[in-house]
Amino acid sequence: MLHPDDIAAIAAELAEADRTHGVIPRITARYPGATVEDSYAIQGVWRDQNIAAGRTLVGRKIGLTSKAMQQATGITEPDYGVMFDDTVYRSGAEIPVEKFSNVRIEVELAFVLRTPLEGPDCTLDDALAAIDYAVPALEVLNSHIELEGRTIVDTISDNAAYGAMVLGDVRKRPDEIDLRWVPGVLSRNGEIEETGVAAGVLGHPATGVAWLANKFHQHGARLEAGEIILAGSFTRPMWVSRGDTVRCDYGPMGVIECRFV
Repeated sequence: MLHPDDIAAIAAELAEADRTHGVIPRITARYPGATVEDSYAIQGVWRDQNIAAGRTLVGRKIGLTSKAMQQATGITEPDYGVMFDDTVYRSGAEIPVEKFSNVRIEVELAFVLRTPLEGPDCTLDDALAAIDYAVPALEVLNSHIELEGRTIVDTISDNAAYGAMVLGDVRKRPDEIDLRWVPGVLSRNGEIEETGVAAGVLGHPATGVAWLANKFHQHGARLEAGEIILAGSFTRPMWVSRGDTVRCDYGPMGVIECRFV
């Protein structure tokens, strides 16, 4: 376990890297004894400082929930981070690439909760009952820690590499569509780069919502009504650069487009 002074120092490093869009050396290379609990403590310091500075928390992202993402990162345990209101874009947005580090795109579904959701024994059915609607989403990854050799401790500390999300326009209640079979066809500048289906996320994309409610219970918290839960990617991350146009076709759930400027 890390000393509270070390936790505060690492959180300050990550806050500075976020401000300057820089990258810091791996935490686990410098603090090999750091645990998952330490990493959530680091993330929590960063989160609370942002809330104190006036940012509004609107939801949570879940990461590393699919085999595609676990194979891409070498990390086999899901994680989560927080999302603030100033990181939410709509389809058609122009996104300034200089706001992020190691910029990549992931294909996901997001869920908006109608009622609170609480562990410790939350199931997929419980999650589906609590969800108001699903909406297609692209996640913009924003990694402030060197990528080579990262562990789950590094990614959690770095707010699970969350940068922003782009939300689509089609909303579906869980009883309106079989969410497992929502497709994602991801293109960059007109060329298809990644494809997948939402069942790639733990067998059902809402399974991650139940996982998160149970994980929150361990920390003495619950998911609240109105929160957006970004459920995890069912494709590998795709690198993007300034000038790239990104398009993702979700079949019956519509299309998301954005451009990086």
